[in-house]
This record gives sequence, structure tokens and C-alpha cells, in this order.
Amino acid sequence: MQALDALESNVRSYSRSFPAMFSRARGSIMLTEDGRKVVDFLSGAGALNYGHNNHRIKVAIADYLASDAVVHGLDMATPAKLDFMEIFNTVILAKRNLEYCFQFTGPTGANAVEAAIKLARKVTGRQNIISFTNGYHGMSLGAMAASGNRAYRTASGVALSGATFMPYDGYLGPGVDTADYLQKVLADESSGIDCPAAILVETVQGEGGVNVASREWLQSIQALAKSAGALFIVDDIQMGCGRTGHFFSFEFADLSPDLVVLSKSLSGYGLPLSMVLIKKELDAWQPGEHTGTFRGNNLALVSATAAIDLYWRDETFAKEVLRLGEFMRRRLETIAVKHGNSFAVRGRGMAFGFDCQMPDIAAATTRGAFERGLIVERCGPVDQVVKFLPALTIDFETLDHGLEIFERALDQALKRIRSS
Repeated sequence: MQALDALESNVRSYSRSFPAMFSRARGSIMLTEDGRKVVDFLSGAGALNYGHNNHRIKVAIADYLASDAVVHGLDMATPAKLDFMEIFNTVILAKRNLEYCFQFTGPTGANAVEAAIKLARKVTGRQNIISFTNGYHGMSLGAMAASGNRAYRTASGVALSGATFMPYDGYLGPGVDTADYLQKVLADESSGIDCPAAILVETVQGEGGVNVASREWLQSIQALAKSAGALFIVDDIQMGCGRTGHFFSFEFADLSPDLVVLSKSLSGYGLPLSMVLIKKELDAWQPGEHTGTFRGNNLALVSATAAIDLYWRDETFAKEVLRLGEFMRRRLETIAVKHGNSFAVRGRGMAFGFDCQMPDIAAATTRGAFERGLIVERCGPVDQVVKFLPALTIDFETLDHGLEIFERALDQALKRIRSS
């Protein structure tokens, strides 16, 4: 670890939170170099929905590499790309009565967000992007301009413009419908809010604190986008690919976004792959107008195809995610009630936030959890929320064990803080 500290930039983050040398991983278990087993409830910040080194997906990757097929081909036509688009269209889109064309962007979620924002501005001829409090969309300048976290924004080093923030569902309290406020300012010629090119939203805000939008609120936001002549963009980078119990996080609300941004677990194996789903009538790009060297990673397309084939042909996997998610909710709510009214549990599917209200409690809990053998991270405006993103393929016993470790760590953290 000392060698790593000496060589790597100060910008490193997770290696500080989880100070160990990790040598191997399988499923929901990571092994340190000294042989310690650690349960992983971080899952690559949501990039490993199917677990570490999923052997069923690995077979497809190994076979592809062994065949000398094209790994890097810019955006040239390859069987890997065609196979992915055909299975995604048939198994994911058609079964949900959705029609989109595919834009493969650079490898990160932020690359896909930038492309979606750029396309919205091109289609509408407008500049303003409506985003929401506590939203997070990436670290590049356009994506950061639409993200709320002050620390991240300050680190950009430049003025961030082009986005207007509106209160997310529940931001002003349970009795205030913030969609009504957005409707008012969009309709008012003197509100000071420029007509938007797009409204960009996460149905569940992961980095913002696991804030969950309601079906009714999301439907209102989609309708407002349409009435304002703006594109409705859903950022499904962290909450897509099954995390909320459906492949898309917006399915429960019967939405039909104009653009959908996907990344993280899209490849199924932790390989970099990002794309924008575009309603065909909005595909206004000219050839080469938005490009990138690493768009459409063929190896990642192979693993993504395998993941869809393995897990999404029918409803079996989604039902299991919802079953395990309900167990998580009950268990976390029981822990919260045990400690009084100080804590809150939020989430959908298998994405949950345990709001400790105070960042020192959350920090002490996650630190204690790692000492006991659990990786779990924090989120929220001041990192006061413990965020749970276990692999969707986790077995019940490992999930239960991880939650038991969390409960013990929380108990110990509270004892220490109350006695100090």
C-alpha cells in the first residue's frame, strides 16, 4: 500500500476508504492479498450488477478473445455489434413496446450524458438543460454543469453554465409537489428560466442520497417536457440494467423517454460500455458529428449480449431481484426502527440508502463495516447516507451476512459516538 500511495495521485478515493490490496474476486466476495474475504455491497459503484467475474459471462469473453475477432474497431460494423443490437432490441426493447436506435459513445457514463445533452440542444435549437437538486450525471464539464454536488462543481475550476436546477421529488418536503413548481416557472414568461432543450432526470438519485421519485411525479415531469417542447432524458447509468427490479428504472412509471442514457452494468462484466437510446425521429446526427475512439467496445458488447441472454429472456431474474430487495428493505427498516426515529431507509429494487442524518455516524459505520469484512459506501450531500448496491446475483446467505455486519458496525459506531 505504501508503494501505491507513493505512485498514485492524491485523487484516488476508494483505496482510501477500503485500505487493502485486493487480488481476486468472484461473485459478491473480494479477496485481499493477505487472504481476507470481504463481502462487496459496492459492486463497482453499480457496474457489477451480475457480480465479479461472472463465469457464465466470462465464457463468452474468453471464446471471443480466442477467436481473434475484432476487439477495437472504432464504429465499424462487426458481428459483435450486430448481435448486441439485435438481442437488445428483441429481448429488452420490443418486449417493453419501446423503439430506439443506438448511439455508442465513449466508454464512460459521462460520455453518454454529454452526447445526450448535445443532441437535445441540436434537435431543439435551445441551450438550457433542466436538472434537479442532488442530481449527479458525471465528471466532464457538461455533465457536471447538470450535477448538484457543490464539491464536485467547485473542483471543475471553471464556471459551469447551461443548466437550471429544479427541486427533485420530495426536496421541499412530502407535502409539496415540485412538479407544480416546475410547471409554473416554465409557463411564466417572467420566471427567468429559459425554454429548455431537455429535462434530465434520474428516477432514483444514487449519488445524491438514494432519493426515490414517485410514479406520479415522473409522469408529470415527462408531460411537462413534452408540453415545453423539450426532450425528456432519463439517466439510467447507475439504476438501469436491473438495479431497481426492472431492466430500466423507469418501467414502473410507464414512461417513454426521448433519450435513455446507459452505462455501468450494461456490459455485464465491468468492461467499459456506454450508449444513448434515441427515439428514431430525434436522431438528428450527421455522420461523424459526435465521435470517439473507444465507442462501441466489441469485447464489452459480447459480454453485454451474454448478460441479456442469460438473465433477461424471461421474468425469473427480475422477480428474484425484487424478492431479495424486499428482504433488504425489511431488514434495513428493522435496523432503523431499533435505533429510534433518527434513521430513514429509501430505495427501490436492490438499491437502498440508510440515512444516518449525520455524516460522522455514516463514516464510522462504513469504516467499522470494512474492518468486519463488508464493503459499503456513502452518498448524499454530505455523505450521510450509507448506500447499498449488492450484486443482483448475490445469494441469500451472503446478503444476510453482509447486512448482519452492517448492523454490528452501526451499533458499535453509535456506542462510540454517544460515549465520546
